[in-house]
Amino acid sequence: MMGVGSWLGALQLSVLCLIGTRCDFPPAKNVHLLQPEELKLVLNQGLQEFPRDCHEIWQASEGQAWDGLYLIQPAGSLIVAYCAMQEGGWTVVQHITVNSTVNFDRTWDEYKVGFGSLTGDHWLGNDYLHELTSQPGRYKLRVKLVDKDAVSKTGEYDPVLVEGEETQYRLRLGLFQGTAVDALTQDTENYLHDNQKFTTKDRDNDNYFQNCAKLEFQGVPGGGWWYDACAGANLNRRNVIYWQKDCNKEHLCKYAWMMVKHSDFTKGPPLGGCPKDEL
Repeated sequence: MMGVGSWLGALQLSVLCLIGTRCDFPPAKNVHLLQPEELKLVLNQGLQEFPRDCHEIWQASEGQAWDGLYLIQPAGSLIVAYCAMQEGGWTVVQHITVNSTVNFDRTWDEYKVGFGSLTGDHWLGNDYLHELTSQPGRYKLRVKLVDKDAVSKTGEYDPVLVEGEETQYRLRLGLFQGTAVDALTQDTENYLHDNQKFTTKDRDNDNYFQNCAKLEFQGVPGGGWWYDACAGANLNRRNVIYWQKDCNKEHLCKYAWMMVKHSDFTKGPPLGGCPKDEL
């Protein structure tokens, strides 16, 4: 784990980069999610070793790190991510605004490596979701929803695991708690997203006779997601953010985030070892 001194040193180098006196940007694998002028906004350049996630930076800074862009290195891949530090060091893996200008109707390969803008609406990438959640220890997922009246609701799944591409990025979820409804593991609308494979418009892994990612609402396709047949929740359809009764076409939500961080709980068998099959 990086220490306080390393974090402060990296911050000083990033300030130098920001004012234009020094900026040697490391070879991050997802720089396509940043505009060239945004490279100088990354807050921890200049390190020899990089933290595995945003929570590690937050811990090293003793909770003083700023929200923003950071370099992290989960499972060997150096990437840039947006860190929600004021909320406790979460690594943001998805953000969407209703009627976003970012198109979420993307191919398998685009969802694999990520798209959009890390400073706005984006998908970090299924490869990196897998690398983040399969690191030693346990990770948890937070979903944050904000409706048109600026009322915010959250829900957390602990633990979370996104399996590798060989299993089509199957989603594994643990226990839920929060102020939002549990729209991923509860079968309240006859859809169960837990334990489902990922589906995109060019790779159909869902349980419906058609491809759920291609089905349109008001002319907008569903986007990539862990569909059942099809969805009790979908945060990648850009015209309607859908989370059962919390967010839908009658109760409009303006924003949604998905983020992960290391869990406080460390005991128990690894989630990936469960022999459970998809429904």
